[in-house]
Amino acid sequence: MTTVRLTLEYDGTAYAGWQIQPNGLSVQQVVEDALARVVGEPVRLHSSGRTDAGVHALGMVAHFQTERALPLSAYREGVNRFLPRDVAVTEAAIAPEGFHARFSARGKWYRYIIYQGPVRSPLRERTSWHIRSALDVAAMALGARSMVGRHDFAAFRSSSCEARTSIREIFSLEILPHGDLLFVDVKGSGFLKNMVRIMVGTLVEIGMGKRSVRDVETLLREGRREGAGCTAPAQGLCLKEVWYETPGIEG
Repeated sequence: MTTVRLTLEYDGTAYAGWQIQPNGLSVQQVVEDALARVVGEPVRLHSSGRTDAGVHALGMVAHFQTERALPLSAYREGVNRFLPRDVAVTEAAIAPEGFHARFSARGKWYRYIIYQGPVRSPLRERTSWHIRSALDVAAMALGARSMVGRHDFAAFRSSSCEARTSIREIFSLEILPHGDLLFVDVKGSGFLKNMVRIMVGTLVEIGMGKRSVRDVETLLREGRREGAGCTAPAQGLCLKEVWYETPGIEG
């Protein structure tokens, strides 16, 4: 049995998220359908995580197992022939024994993009959150600093989150101005449902002067979701990279 690791890029606008849903088309579904046409049998993908409806990915990692002996090009070029234009396999590799896209992962990098301008931008509509008002980036950076480290992020998860523990570790959280864009780069060991989007929503409210920088420490201590900021719109979020400490991957 061979374990094949795939790296995927997709525009999540048209999808009900990564995971297969009973009432909506998912990214997982279209990739599994394309793989089945190449492999000649049903395929079940195991991903590094689940992106919500409307969220994008540049580096989603998933794996599957097969007994078929096909060249790696079949899992990239071959599969891409059967995928819609908004989803693509960017890399295919043979993973070592024991590799699991989710459980072998050591960290993830998400980027949230905020567009600041007086007029909406049609070209950025699908990939950013448009905020017309000026943001205090320095205050946002101070709030972000309190989120770095190992904390209980109960206040920063969706009420429908099913994770057994809300303790997570954030390696870094940077606020990066880039012209009329503001990048919020979050790197961590793992994330709760809607966690990054609620973190961003809270930081934006700090940047607007609607809440104090000290609110972050209170939220981490008290763990009340109703005390945190809004959930930032899905279209601004992109899974940039998932990284592993797994030697011996062939690709």
